[in-house]
Amino acid sequence: MNAVYDESTILTLDWQEHIRKRPGMYIGKLGDGSASDDGIYVLVKEVLDNSVDEFMMGFGKKIEVVIDSEIVRVRDYGRGIPLGKLSEAVSKMNTGAKYDSKVFKKSVGLNGVGIKAVNALSSDFVIRAIREGQARELRYSKGTQVEEKLLEKTDEMNGTIVTFKPDGSIFKNYRFISDHIINLIKNYTFLNSGLTVEFNGHKYFSRNGLKDLLEENLEAEPLYPVIHLKGEDIEVAITHGNQYGEDYYSFVNGQHTSQGGTHLSAFKEVLAKTIRDFYKKDFDPTDIRASIVAAISIKVEEPVFESQTKTKLGSRDLGPEGPSVRQHVFNFVQKELDNYLHKNPDTSEVLLRRIQESERERKAISGIKKIAKERAKKSNLHNRKLRDCRIHFTDNDEKREESCIFITEGDSASGSITKSRDVDTQAVFSLRGKPLNTYGLTKKVVYENEEFNLLQAALNIEDSIDDLRYARVIIATDADVDGMHIRLLLITFFLQFFPELIRRGHVFILQTPLFRVRNKKQTLYCYSEEEKLAAIDTLKGTPEITRFKGLGEISPDEFHNFIGPDMRLDSVQMKKHESVAQMLDFYMGKNTPDRQDFIIDNLYVEKDEVA
Repeated sequence: MNAVYDESTILTLDWQEHIRKRPGMYIGKLGDGSASDDGIYVLVKEVLDNSVDEFMMGFGKKIEVVIDSEIVRVRDYGRGIPLGKLSEAVSKMNTGAKYDSKVFKKSVGLNGVGIKAVNALSSDFVIRAIREGQARELRYSKGTQVEEKLLEKTDEMNGTIVTFKPDGSIFKNYRFISDHIINLIKNYTFLNSGLTVEFNGHKYFSRNGLKDLLEENLEAEPLYPVIHLKGEDIEVAITHGNQYGEDYYSFVNGQHTSQGGTHLSAFKEVLAKTIRDFYKKDFDPTDIRASIVAAISIKVEEPVFESQTKTKLGSRDLGPEGPSVRQHVFNFVQKELDNYLHKNPDTSEVLLRRIQESERERKAISGIKKIAKERAKKSNLHNRKLRDCRIHFTDNDEKREESCIFITEGDSASGSITKSRDVDTQAVFSLRGKPLNTYGLTKKVVYENEEFNLLQAALNIEDSIDDLRYARVIIATDADVDGMHIRLLLITFFLQFFPELIRRGHVFILQTPLFRVRNKKQTLYCYSEEEKLAAIDTLKGTPEITRFKGLGEISPDEFHNFIGPDMRLDSVQMKKHESVAQMLDFYMGKNTPDRQDFIIDNLYVEKDEVA
């Protein structure tokens, strides 16, 4: 039967209906809060952006953020939204002050959409504006106004208060993770020296901008002091360490452009050129940038981003009358970095030795890489180890953001996942037994070890993490001692050679149920002993209880439930103060008395809890 296509099929949606029907257009992926770019954090960011813009315009030096369970409250001390336009500002599309570049010349939010998206995607949304002794407050639910308080006199300080609760019917099983909120807040303070942001009673403040950001995020002492360069509408911080990979933090108008853009591309290019010219040597750019940790922040008038979530800058010009972004970055870095290296010979000598060391290592493994690539081709990677998803053969960028790869061990486990997966967005990579412990080894092992060589090829991360083929890398192993060990070995591999995968929030652990509790009418899956006891109580009587010892024991029909839209994922994260080298040495190095004591102490804790 052919579908009817006539006037009745042409629909016009209200603004809030469109946002709720197509949330991905406005806030990117939804998620459950386990990843830092999940939708609930974008909602927080959209509200904070408005408050930070007030600070950037010179109004209000303090922002207060409180998150209590599922409810978020943001209070700034700016000018307050004009009371007569409060309703339009939060519920009428294409309405806002940021179209007037004189008022918000270099603002983060320009499209007049962000706060409306928060309103539409919240089950409860309250906004209160205070201006010159008067206040107005409105309450909404899912974008529809449900209450308005009359204009009132008040002795409160000027500003805006937004309180909202993300809609649980859209953000399913969500939870706020404090570390993600703190990282977001710290970035605001690093980029806005003088701004204080208070989160749940803790104050965050920065005096030295990007220099503070780099020192906060360094895992060990850098090879040389942070090079900190500041100019008009541009700021840069640079240093090198001994870790593998490149680590960049890029920002536009205070917005963390996690996917880079024209400003970061220009920075990488001019960095290599300036250092080549300074040393008068034709170094390979990859050797110059190896183990770099750097940050760049620029301000652009009316920036153009490649999506509503503003994670990648598309602007080519600083403003209607300014130079190109590339030229601005080039002019500044070429002059200031060259001057710094001439004035600081100790730093330039250390940097030269680091580049030469990277060059020697690269040349030492170049032959091995060639052999490894040939071996990967001959081993028929796509048929034997990797069952790819279809999305990489299309141009659907939105679907690419949903793509993931499950790394699993054993034929039965990979077979269950392969039969249950969404072939459009989910790939499967099969390990053969336990991988090697790579702690303390050099990058040669990535090419000499077949499993790691093929895994690297499957992820497409040999040259750059930016080329990663999947948005999420999911470790899916049995919930037993061997499975935990495989998880640890894989995380060690990523931390040792591709730490950006974890820093950027790409690595996850798949949680699958430990128990199935069922009777003739109902089946419940339980992820813990507590959930099992609750299920037994719910089903009454003497239900059948199955303990899943491995992924292979879960039938494909059942497995489909656990890797669908509501699959449980734990994000693999590192706290900023943790050193990769120290952590790997403790957990993966030679057996030490400290580690033995740690294991014994924690075993006793678990016994006490069980008792």
